[in-house]
Amino acid sequence: MRPPFRFPEDLITLQRAWQQTYAELAQSPPGAGTTALRRRLITLSGTLCTHPYWATPTAWRAGGVELRRAASTRTSAPVDGEAAA
Repeated sequence: MRPPFRFPEDLITLQRAWQQTYAELAQSPPGAGTTALRRRLITLSGTLCTHPYWATPTAWRAGGVELRRAASTRTSAPVDGEAAA
């Protein structure tokens, strides 16, 4: 059994922002100005991919799906002073 991933809070926050922006872009009506959302998604994607957590070559392949799950279901340990969800 693989041990659970423990992601830094800033990485989970980035992934949540990416997912929220993606959802907003997907729900935009045709013809709506989506340039700002697309640019934000590109910026967040770059920030996510270059986060120091992914410094090892296999980290993204091993943890990408788990990060998306953690951002959706809050599987990481709470930070001091933060209540568990």
